[in-house]
Amino acid sequence: MQAENSRREALSSIAAAGAVFLPAAANAAAGESPRFSVFGLIGDGTSYSEGAAYGSDQSAPVYSPYSVYGEVGTDAALFKAGNAEEVARKKGYIAESQKRLSFLPGYVAKKQWFNVKDELTRYMYETRGAVRGLAKTPEQKKLAKEFFEAIEEASLQATLKNQDKCAAASAKSAETLNAFYASL
Repeated sequence: MQAENSRREALSSIAAAGAVFLPAAANAAAGESPRFSVFGLIGDGTSYSEGAAYGSDQSAPVYSPYSVYGEVGTDAALFKAGNAEEVARKKGYIAESQKRLSFLPGYVAKKQWFNVKDELTRYMYETRGAVRGLAKTPEQKKLAKEFFEAIEEASLQATLKNQDKCAAASAKSAETLNAFYASL
C-alpha cells in the first residue's frame, strides 16, 4: 500500500514540475480590455473570428459567405476549366495509360491475372477522369463509354481467369483509347 502511494506521489510531482515549464497560451495584452466578435460581424473587427468575417476581408465578392474562394467563372477565379495546362496534364494521363495497356497482352499470355488487374486499377482512376474531362463531342463520349466498358470487361475476365475473353477485352480497351486520343 505504501509503495502504491509513493508511486502516485512521484508521478504527481513529476506532472506538476512539467506543468511549470509549459508556456501559457494567451492573446491578451497588458492594459487592454477584452475583445469579442459575434460571428465576425458584430464587435471588434480585429479579433479572431470564424470564416474571416464571412468574406468581408476579401477584395472581390466571394462565391458564398462561408467560402474563402472567389466567384467561379470570373476572371479572378483561381481555376479555369479547359486551360492549356489542364488539357496537357490529362493528355499525359492518357499517354501513360496507353503505355500501360500495351503490357496487358503479355500478362494475359502468361496468365498473370494479378498484373492485368493491377494495370487496370493502378492508374485508370486518373485515366477515367482525364477521358471524361476531355470528351466533348458525342463521338468522343461514345468512345469514352466503350473504353470504360472494355477495361471493366478485361478486369472481370482477369478475375474469372478467362484468357481468350480477357485478351479480346484488353485489345479492345487499347484500341478504343487510341481512337479516343486520335479524336482529340
